[in-house]
Amino acid sequence: MAEVVLFHHAQGLTPGVVAFADELRSAGHTVHTPDLYDGRLFDSVEAGVAHAGEIGFGEVIERGSRAAEGLTAQLVYAGFSLGVLPAQMLAQTREGATGALLLHGCVPVSEFSPTWPTGVPAQIHAMEADPWFLEDIEAANALVDAAPDAELFLYPGDGHLFADSSLPSYDPDAAAALRERVLAFLGTV
Repeated sequence: MAEVVLFHHAQGLTPGVVAFADELRSAGHTVHTPDLYDGRLFDSVEAGVAHAGEIGFGEVIERGSRAAEGLTAQLVYAGFSLGVLPAQMLAQTREGATGALLLHGCVPVSEFSPTWPTGVPAQIHAMEADPWFLEDIEAANALVDAAPDAELFLYPGDGHLFADSSLPSYDPDAAAALRERVLAFLGTV
């Protein structure tokens, strides 16, 4: 079974993120869900992004890095949207990473290192017309082109946080397909 660190999105550690982690746990995986916002939740992505801007995106990444300290090196790093920042940084730079799950977001590999690390598989999941992800599609395609073990899954629709069951953007069909692919991925790392 895999050990996963799952970072929440800009709205905070919502009940939907916790429920997603619980689904992975019920499949036998160990999942850590650090709260990068110290318990704060936001009603919209925009308000959460504004909060992240106030504390600093670098600080969000640093909080993610601190959350991984003391954990085994053999981790899958996962993130919902904003949580992709610390997840992708750690997958690219922390020795021993066993995988990356980039949900609803992706940043250029060059943000954290010159290349994607050899032997670290990745999955990227987003809706094909998600306006937030449209900013990231080029980075996602570049990662898939550069890393032989990286896959991009696009789902029909334009919802951003469609895998968070506690938000209005939740899409049960797309979320079920994402969950199935994530569990298959975790079964191979």
